[in-house]
Amino acid sequence: MITSELPVLQDSTNEPGQAEAVSLGVNELEDTGEVKGKKKRGRPGRPPTANKKPRKTPVDKPQSGAPRGRKPNGVAQQNGEGDAITLFEVVRLGKSAMQSVVDDWIESYKHDRDIALLDLINFFIQCSGCKGTVRIEMFRNMQNAEIIRKMTEEFDEDSGDYPLTMPGPQWKKFRYNFCEFIGVLIRQCQYSIIYDEYMMDTVISLLTGLSDSQVRAFRHTSTLAAMKLMTALVNVALNLSIHQDNTQRQYEAERNKIVGKRANEKLELLLQKRKELQENQDEIENMMNSIFKGIFVHRYRDAIAEIRAICIEEIGVWMKMYSDAFLNDSYLKYVGWTLHDRQGEVRLKCLKALQNLYTNRELFPKLELFTNRFKDRIVSMTLDKEYDVAVEAIRLVTLILQGSEDALSNEDCENVYHLVYSAHRPVAVAAGEFLHRKLFSRHDPQAEEALAKRRGRNSPNGNLIRMLVLFFLESELHEHAAYLVDSLWDSSQELLKDWECMTELLLEEPVQGEEALSDRQESALIELMVCTIRQAAEAHPPVGRGTGKRVLTAKERKTQIDDRNKLTEHFIMALPMLLSKYQADAEKVANLLQIPTFFDLDVYSAGRMEKHLDALLKQIRFVVEKHTETEVLEACSKTYSILCSEEYTIMNRVDIARSQLIDEMVDRFSHSVEDLLQEGEEADDDDIYNVLSTLKRLTAFHNAHDLTRWDLFGNCYRLLKTGIEQGSMPEQIAVQALQCSHYSILWQLVKITEGSPTKDDLVALRRVVKSFLAVCQQCLSNVNTPVKEQAFMLLCDLLMIFSHQLTNGGREALQPLVFNPDAQLQNELLSFVLDHVFIDQDDESQSMEGDEEDEANKIEALHKRRNLLAAFSKLIIYDIVDMPAAADIFKHYMKYYNDYGDIIKETLSKTRQTDKIQCAKTLILSLQQLFNELIQDQGPNLDRTSSHVSGIKELARRFALTFGLDQIKTREAVATLHKDGIEFAFKYQNPKGAEYPPPNLAFLEVLSEFSSKLLRQDKKTVHSYLEKFLTEQMMERREDVWLPLISYRNSLLTGGDEDRLSVTSGGASSKASSVRSKKGRPPLHKKRIDEESVEGSWLMRNDTIQTPGALQTPQLTSTVLRENPRQAAEHMPDQDSEPGSESDYVHNPQMQMSWLSQQKLEEVNRKDRTGMSYMKARSGGVRQTVRGLMEDDAEPIFEDVMMSSRGQLEDMTEEFEDTMVIDLPPSRNRRERAELRPDFFDSAAMIEDDSGFTMPMF
Repeated sequence: MITSELPVLQDSTNEPGQAEAVSLGVNELEDTGEVKGKKKRGRPGRPPTANKKPRKTPVDKPQSGAPRGRKPNGVAQQNGEGDAITLFEVVRLGKSAMQSVVDDWIESYKHDRDIALLDLINFFIQCSGCKGTVRIEMFRNMQNAEIIRKMTEEFDEDSGDYPLTMPGPQWKKFRYNFCEFIGVLIRQCQYSIIYDEYMMDTVISLLTGLSDSQVRAFRHTSTLAAMKLMTALVNVALNLSIHQDNTQRQYEAERNKIVGKRANEKLELLLQKRKELQENQDEIENMMNSIFKGIFVHRYRDAIAEIRAICIEEIGVWMKMYSDAFLNDSYLKYVGWTLHDRQGEVRLKCLKALQNLYTNRELFPKLELFTNRFKDRIVSMTLDKEYDVAVEAIRLVTLILQGSEDALSNEDCENVYHLVYSAHRPVAVAAGEFLHRKLFSRHDPQAEEALAKRRGRNSPNGNLIRMLVLFFLESELHEHAAYLVDSLWDSSQELLKDWECMTELLLEEPVQGEEALSDRQESALIELMVCTIRQAAEAHPPVGRGTGKRVLTAKERKTQIDDRNKLTEHFIMALPMLLSKYQADAEKVANLLQIPTFFDLDVYSAGRMEKHLDALLKQIRFVVEKHTETEVLEACSKTYSILCSEEYTIMNRVDIARSQLIDEMVDRFSHSVEDLLQEGEEADDDDIYNVLSTLKRLTAFHNAHDLTRWDLFGNCYRLLKTGIEQGSMPEQIAVQALQCSHYSILWQLVKITEGSPTKDDLVALRRVVKSFLAVCQQCLSNVNTPVKEQAFMLLCDLLMIFSHQLTNGGREALQPLVFNPDAQLQNELLSFVLDHVFIDQDDESQSMEGDEEDEANKIEALHKRRNLLAAFSKLIIYDIVDMPAAADIFKHYMKYYNDYGDIIKETLSKTRQTDKIQCAKTLILSLQQLFNELIQDQGPNLDRTSSHVSGIKELARRFALTFGLDQIKTREAVATLHKDGIEFAFKYQNPKGAEYPPPNLAFLEVLSEFSSKLLRQDKKTVHSYLEKFLTEQMMERREDVWLPLISYRNSLLTGGDEDRLSVTSGGASSKASSVRSKKGRPPLHKKRIDEESVEGSWLMRNDTIQTPGALQTPQLTSTVLRENPRQAAEHMPDQDSEPGSESDYVHNPQMQMSWLSQQKLEEVNRKDRTGMSYMKARSGGVRQTVRGLMEDDAEPIFEDVMMSSRGQLEDMTEEFEDTMVIDLPPSRNRRERAELRPDFFDSAAMIEDDSGFTMPMF
């Protein structure tokens, strides 16, 4: 049994020099007779253990007063069926209060401590998930190691789960109950039982042994128990320390009294009490030392992260609870070392443990050395790959900053500053809290009180806003004001919502001695102010930060409404003044004009603030007339659009102002266009500027407003036609005219789709669209790149809008508006893509017309090219441009993978979903184009080892990977790809003669990359098709120039070796031979049957035949029945009928199959007519090859037929019995065969012998 007299199980993994510390502090637990008289743990006067009362057996135990099985919350009460409920089950169910469970156990312990300890031992064993039970005999007669070894054998090997790792709320509650039980147990035993040198010695000895087990469940459970036990002991030690201090003070106070008033008896009692407390303190310290050195020191670096996390979490509790004893470098070092743990959950526990310490300012002096030693590591963890760890690291750094301003250097702070721009919001918010503490926290109460009375720019927030602007400008790595505002929103909301202070800083002149804001600072402040307005009005993070808009709580919704009303009331009056001051600055005006989008526009009418609306409209008109920048004009257009919303009463007032503005601009535009067209080539810069500036404004407004009643299309079309005819139109005018015409067409389409159009309306719009498409097509040949790019984008957009999909959704009446691009237009679009998208870096630099080749320009140019490619790819995906045009796109997949790989791959995926076969033909076409280009560059004698050939093969390999793993779905497409590839390889004959390889023969090596995507039976079909192009001379050649053919044929013959044949008669199986033919492989040309004609061949098929659905595989898989030749002949088509005639197509369902199915059928029919070669073996061992047809009644059943890529049958040997030829009566097998249809997709559909005869297996 595990007692204080028995040896403690030593930790076999302990380090040298620590093994002696694993036992309970001293060697009092060693089972030697010499130590029985030794004092335990240095406690004086402790009686030797030999004087302890002998333990009673369960038989000797008195029955009266026994608590077990009687109390409602008892340790081993009955469950109603006679079985005792164990302590583990009581804790697991959690129906009883832990206090009562522990009290019952203590009563049991007082009655018979062996039985109670046995319950406790089994409790720990069962909590580990072990099914075994420690019996009283084992407890008394076996050592720890033997008991643990015995329990290890009782584990359930089928499952690796145990209570602490099982999922679900029940087991989560069990963990809590388990920890609570240990804590309550120590708390209830702290005054007597834990000092009896029996209970704690036994428990600590057991847990030490279990924690060193190789079984994870034992190690995990015992470590958790030991750490919670240690925590409870620390609490006991803390209470003892407090009692000692109180007793010492009482003793000193009594002793300091004068002799007459001093109570000597009280002094003696206090002295005795102090001595007893000291002894108990020593006892507890020995226990804690045993647990720490025997368990913690080894388990804090356990292989299991959960165990390491438990140790670190608990040592943090000890240091916070009893800082006088544990908060020193001897214990802090373990937390510091574990900051480098490879598992995030352990690092997280370290940071949280340290946060609990740094929260207490009084502990900072004790943490100073630790901070200096591990500060760099903690700061670096703010960039941890685990976001949870990074967040806690930032919070810890913030606590360090709060405790000591000097603890962090400027470099440390800068490492945290830039995290406010992180895309992960919790990290950014934590960094925002740090930034707020560092820059915006005011620590001078008197100054705060004085500044609090001031308002506006002189308020406490005035300097803080200036500081925020400076911080934003100094953040060189980021320019995302929205991210900065969102990061600070939770911690600095009061500052960020002080719009009054912000506007005063912008509008008012600085007082004497105050430095004015620079132009750059004003721009930054306006940008930050607009971002704060957006954050308050929308109440959700900016785009890219957060998973989406969450539902606001009632409190958040109320705050949002209040903030929106507050900002509306303030900026209704302030915005016109801000626009008036900064109307000449395009950047500032563009930002300020975003503010009305967040207004509550009802405030204008409800608050009688129409005069402020008039002031706003007046300022917007000034801005429109003064600026030609697209960003500013679009902001003005959007503002008018929002103010003109029909739901608000101010709509009429705004609509009048808008109409007046547009009337003036259209009138000015018409006159300037007439002047420009009349002067022609003699037009000066003023005429061009007048047209361009007015056209830019109208285009920006036409984007958001319906201006069709002003008929802007007419003048724009005149400008474009004149530019095409004369070739002298400035490119900016052409670009703007194209865009404005495009908007005009779209607004006309909106009117037609929303109303009930007449035929004249449709004809008029079709005429407009047709003429504009013709103009755009002509612009593709313009000398100016911006004009060509604009025309290309508009062509792609309009062809997409006016495609066959326009009539979907019940809009069949719009059929006259559908446009399908002709072949010439498709070729021009494709040529544009090839010339302007797939260009080298040098060409790109030249196309930028001398612009500085900095990174920003390169990225912008790449973004533009990606848009061009995406626009054309959409036309291919939606079947507006013929799919073969995609071949020129696909062939650039590898070369431009980094720039356009994602677009090309998505295009390939979508086109395959549309038409698998056509997509496969497009892929092989792209490879053929690359091959032809290579032939033109290098000539017919290609270097097969060159990088160019390897590049084509690598592209083919990538294409093959896109077919996926489901070969059934892609079998027809892959087979069609091989068919086209074979035809391309043998398309031209070598002019030198038939004995020389065809010029394209090397393409077969590229085609072999797709062989792995063929099903095994399809490989035979493709191989048969390949042989149709081969002559006997070709098949016998082995020179290097013929290696592509050899390689391709081998790729088709891979995966079907070792055909096996077994024959059964009745219910008995005959013996089969596995001896391989010694004659070797015959020449492949012997397999050909040249005299057979091909009927309904897939060579003659129409490629437009749709792929049929997958045929169902018959239930007979291991046994395939051969159809009777006579029955097969009855189903053969009439030889007199024309192959592929209409009657054949109607009456023969096989004519409706895909080309692969037709080829299979042709192969089967041909081989069936040729006959079947069969071999009979007699007992005499005579081998005989039969070349004739099988007898009519011979119906052999072939079992487990395997395909062979080499067409070999294993020879029949003497071991075959006379049952080789089986004559079966025309039983139900024949009736079943009459009902079965041939499955041309079955891998066992046919086998081929060495002699060239093929046996179709029906």
